[in-house]
Amino acid sequence: MSAAELTRDAFLGGRLHLWQPRAGYRAGVDPVLLAAAVPARPGQSVLELGCGAGAAVLCLNARVPGLSLTGVELQPFYAELARRNAAENEAPLRVVEADLQRLPPELRAQAFDHVIANPPYYERHRSTASEDAGRDVALAGETPLVEWIATASRRLAPRGYLTLIQKADRLPELIAACTARLGSLRVRAIQPRVGRKAELVLMQARKGGRAGFVLEAPLIMHEGARHRVDGESYTPEVLNILRGGQALPWSA
Repeated sequence: MSAAELTRDAFLGGRLHLWQPRAGYRAGVDPVLLAAAVPARPGQSVLELGCGAGAAVLCLNARVPGLSLTGVELQPFYAELARRNAAENEAPLRVVEADLQRLPPELRAQAFDHVIANPPYYERHRSTASEDAGRDVALAGETPLVEWIATASRRLAPRGYLTLIQKADRLPELIAACTARLGSLRVRAIQPRVGRKAELVLMQARKGGRAGFVLEAPLIMHEGARHRVDGESYTPEVLNILRGGQALPWSA
């Protein structure tokens, strides 16, 4: 892909710059929210399943120094973009080009403190294929959601955390997939505005966790009941995440 077919976009108020395809799947707000919700500490290891161009894992790296980072990406073009973005942002990210259901032996031998993921939002049999192949795989891949959870569970170290973002209407599927694999589930709904239904959810689960289910206070994205003026209308909390690179903590 030529330089004219790429854009270099700023994230976290300019602390991070990422190359992305001008057309096709482009990272936006969702991976930034995902990264903000990961309770990682310096010295820990992180695996991102389906890392794309690296937006989520590199946003996490910008907030938490000293992490050991690995990304798995099926599509060669996006894997190469993730490597380029990691190098230009001086991030210690290793990118493995592989299907998450057929990870290479060296990766299957590893366990991670955190696994993060932004699985495709749509089921392949219920969606119309995109004309752009990269966008189609990112938004409606062939791998069932339960396999994302199963792979994450196998790669987590004991007491390790899975953090992911997904469409709200697939929450029952997520919870069912975690049964007998992961515990201590926490869910935070992401609402566009006060009074609107949630469109996305963040979910955290823990390997070996035994705590009860927790429904966190929702994250409200925009101020006001409706969009009234041109320009951004993010709430202060969301602005602190998107521009300031701050964490989105889970309750104690």
